[in-house]
Amino acid sequence: MNRVVHFEIHAEDVQRAQKFYSSLFGWKFTKWDGPVDYWTIETGSKDEPGINGGLVVRRGPLDGQAVTAYVCTIEVGNLDQIMKPARESGATIALPKMPIPGIGWLAYLKDTEGNIFGIMQADPSAQ
Repeated sequence: MNRVVHFEIHAEDVQRAQKFYSSLFGWKFTKWDGPVDYWTIETGSKDEPGINGGLVVRRGPLDGQAVTAYVCTIEVGNLDQIMKPARESGATIALPKMPIPGIGWLAYLKDTEGNIFGIMQADPSAQ
């Protein structure tokens, strides 16, 4: 089975978003030491159920095309092998496959209802 392993919040103003979530829920934000502006989100202690996430600058203006929701990411063994059956089942590509350097490969799809979700293949050699 493939599990949800991560969520992501897209924000126009990341400082404002961090202030909102940290004051409301006590979430902790840490700048990722990678090649893009990205913050990891710790939502609770490791001994509690739940998942952690990330915060990223929204890609694109608020024009109906940019991501304006939390995006849950599902870990898969092989991203390329999932793309074809996903499209055959009615999914469309929202963001094509891209590397997350040192982490893996990520793509965003829209399901049959227009909801965006991520699929991630772990690959530390991704560049």
